[in-house]
Amino acid sequence: MYARSQTESSADQTAIVIDYRDLLQIGAGKADPEATVKHELNRLMQAGVNGAVVYESTLEEFGWAGETEVYSAAEAAALQGRVPDKNDNRTYVLFLNPDHAAEIEGIVREGFEAHGVTVSDWAMDGRKGVILDIGKDDAMLRPMQPNPIEIRQLRDLGLWVVPRLSDRFEPFNAERLDAWLKSFKAAGIDRITFDGDAVPGFSEESPGPGKPDGVQRFAYMLQNNGIGIASFENLKTPVQGLGKLAKLIDYNVIRAHSVTDQEMAVIKTDALEDRILLAVKDRNIRMVFLNAIPSRDALKGKLTNPLDTIVDALQGEKVESGQAAGGAAEGENHGLSGGAVQGLKHFGFTFGVPHAFQVHHAPAETLLRGLAMLGGIALVSIVVGMFLPSLIALAFAAGVVGGAGLYVLKPTLMVQSLALFAAIAAPTAAVILLVRRLRANRSDGLSAGRRLGSAVLLYLRTALLSMAAIPIVVALLNHISYNLVLQQFRGVSLLHAAPIALAAVYVFLYGPGGSVIGNARRILMTPITVFWIAAIGVLGAAGLYYMSRTGNAGTVSGIELTFRSLLENTFGVRPRTKEFLLGHPIMLAGIFLTLRYRYASFLLVLGTIAQLSMVDTFAHIHTPLALSIARVLLGLGLGLLIGLVLIAVWQVGERIWKRFGLGELREAK
Repeated sequence: MYARSQTESSADQTAIVIDYRDLLQIGAGKADPEATVKHELNRLMQAGVNGAVVYESTLEEFGWAGETEVYSAAEAAALQGRVPDKNDNRTYVLFLNPDHAAEIEGIVREGFEAHGVTVSDWAMDGRKGVILDIGKDDAMLRPMQPNPIEIRQLRDLGLWVVPRLSDRFEPFNAERLDAWLKSFKAAGIDRITFDGDAVPGFSEESPGPGKPDGVQRFAYMLQNNGIGIASFENLKTPVQGLGKLAKLIDYNVIRAHSVTDQEMAVIKTDALEDRILLAVKDRNIRMVFLNAIPSRDALKGKLTNPLDTIVDALQGEKVESGQAAGGAAEGENHGLSGGAVQGLKHFGFTFGVPHAFQVHHAPAETLLRGLAMLGGIALVSIVVGMFLPSLIALAFAAGVVGGAGLYVLKPTLMVQSLALFAAIAAPTAAVILLVRRLRANRSDGLSAGRRLGSAVLLYLRTALLSMAAIPIVVALLNHISYNLVLQQFRGVSLLHAAPIALAAVYVFLYGPGGSVIGNARRILMTPITVFWIAAIGVLGAAGLYYMSRTGNAGTVSGIELTFRSLLENTFGVRPRTKEFLLGHPIMLAGIFLTLRYRYASFLLVLGTIAQLSMVDTFAHIHTPLALSIARVLLGLGLGLLIGLVLIAVWQVGERIWKRFGLGELREAK
């Protein structure tokens, strides 16, 4: 765990980058495109933007930049005063900027020849041009080399530039791609990212046994030129070949987060600020990519763009646009301390060129990992023994032998499976041991004060036992590929369901005074009333909602987002709602009540939510370890306070019940 924390603290420089193509598109809609782009870029840089993403060029983008004008055959004929040829559907490209014409022409020729398109000379009104033997609509989409003129201009401004490359060239041409990378290196570029659904070279047909494929050759080019990659999180379609490429370049990878065009069109300033802060602080993101594409606003009757929102989110909503980031007057800032930029600085991050994590290893790491595996197998075996005591030794032996065999055949599967089973086992065992202790200590004569003291101690003891899985999970998944989310903890849904189900089985079937079969028969023969049907319906709906919120797929309401933001701004670290507001208070109250009322033990089953959630927090390997520890401890503390409030409310309600002669509550026998 210490080695992992060292790895996570080895790279704290962050970049906020803008989509430069979007800026060109915004400028294209203004009276003076070039002046608009310069003004907006300067404003963004003052707000805190320190990088730009450039794409593979297209004729459309060259047009936005004022480098070319593209005509269909009919349009070119009309401009030249001649009758169009009905059999001519070629594309005519005119180069507008004499200073750049030769360089842009070279890019166009190389790019379209790579796509198998014939390129011939053309001129109009003394300006050079080319004719492309392809239709205009098709020609506008064909990718070419990223514009080196844009790259030089952005680098001259001091911006970190990240090109986005694709696998759209067929066939794959390693020599051309290597020339691009060499030009990037000469321009001071140290990192690229990807556009599309695959890394360059992925679609190349296998060259045969013993020969490097396209991804392997691309990896060699990157290493030879000292260029790393950026990997975007939460993509709808994962980039094919990314994991293989990352491994081949020794994980010279940083994590990137993108706020999409659709999100930027509607996002509010405070929401964008929170999103940037959480991405960098909570998920080890080192490149935040902001899109700014203009959109049609039918209500306002004009084109709009999110640049003002970006500036306000970065430097604070009321800061004048001419001020540098961090220069807001006191009382005029927004968020933690003047926007996302100041917020990140507050948490120790600096702005500059991001670097990949420097991986640190523990001494005797292989031995320690082996001990962690044995610990995980032992932990699972203990839980097996709690339900079937005669099988505990057999379960351990089978786990060791089976785990060793699986590790030889598929080590990743073995490690991930054992991490999941250990994560399930610890909270399950903790709750079962709690139930046993409460059954042994339940008494009518315990005062409220003694029950409260015992409840607090058992609450802390149970949490510590649940945390037994944490060092095992961290040790098993201590590899940089998990930090970069190139591999992930598997079985999140099972982790959120299995401990609750196992705890329920133990509470209801392994109760005192009867066998498992006898208890099951008694439950099955219990008459069902309308009340129980309604209760089952409510529990089922709650369970479905609970499971829908596991992982990253669940939707979050606006009220919850506001509540999360309040927690984040109050504590600096947001505790998990299911822990401090639900599971921990219910667990503490359940322990207190079960010490006197036998049927209150069902609350312990609900309280298992918090126990498994603490372990699940550490299964998010991309979250910094120190932050996960702080989150769990904060959840325990707040949960304890809320639980004490619940107990106080119960005690007051119980006294009122008795005072008004409403009867005695059924106590334990």
